[in-house]
Amino acid sequence: MGSVLRAEKLSKWYGKILGISEISLTIEPGVQGLLGPNGAGKSTFLKIASGQLKPNLGAIRIFDQPVYNNHELFHRIGLCPEYDSYYKDISGWEFLLFLAKLHGARGKAAGDMAAQALDKVGLIENKDKLVSAYSLGMRQRLKIAGSIVHSPDLLILDEPLRGIDPLWRVKMIRLIKEYEKMGKTVIVSSHILPEIESMTNNIILIHQGKIFAQGDIQDIRGLMDTHPHMISIHCDKPRLLAGRLVDREFILNIEINENENRVVFKTDNRDNFFDLLTRMIAENGFNVDEIISPDDNLQAVFDYLIGR
Repeated sequence: MGSVLRAEKLSKWYGKILGISEISLTIEPGVQGLLGPNGAGKSTFLKIASGQLKPNLGAIRIFDQPVYNNHELFHRIGLCPEYDSYYKDISGWEFLLFLAKLHGARGKAAGDMAAQALDKVGLIENKDKLVSAYSLGMRQRLKIAGSIVHSPDLLILDEPLRGIDPLWRVKMIRLIKEYEKMGKTVIVSSHILPEIESMTNNIILIHQGKIFAQGDIQDIRGLMDTHPHMISIHCDKPRLLAGRLVDREFILNIEINENENRVVFKTDNRDNFFDLLTRMIAENGFNVDEIISPDDNLQAVFDYLIGR
């Protein structure tokens, strides 16, 4: 399949404030995570991708069509904006029905579209309740319902899980993955990296308006030459285990907590460390209850790349 989105040297500024700078990237079908701290340029990029903003420089095409002011293209795009965007003095049902009609549906078809979207986000029982009386999490789910009401081919979700309770977070993540299985494309942004990690391995790291990296999380790990890792081990003889490994050149630091029977190693060569650790455990008969790497996740990759 061809690319869904292609951006070439996109730049946008607000007066003297830079939003994004010379962003060039291609997005294929599937779930794509856009990761970066607040103020990194995520929302600016998504507003350009959804046709809300016109870039100062560069070009962007979705489904091989120009985006800005292309109203026919908007029927294929669903947007969940970062901030609330609805009339609060109407019910959730009225709001979704309004959006369905904006996309050309009429009569029973519009009602069916609204009901289906509300049901997917768990608001069908509260459909007649005023939006102004919804909780933060319910309003957030209503925004997601608004983005999917017309079954778009591309979903653009800006911080979609903000304020949603843990149970519905799981369900919304499942919904996003279902869209991927249907052959659709989802671009989802967040500054909470484990959220994205639970949805996809395809990520774009953005910081200060620029793209730091794009690709599979394992490919991005390959960018880290000597990324230090913390390895925490719970065993019966933490001091003895530390002594067996202390003189190795790839061990950067060791912290021992005998009260908790735990030793934490900092290493710049994880493969060599685990090869040696396996031998030490087998040869010395250590009873190991747990081995974890607290920084072995997307957060560690992101922090490392930003700090380089």
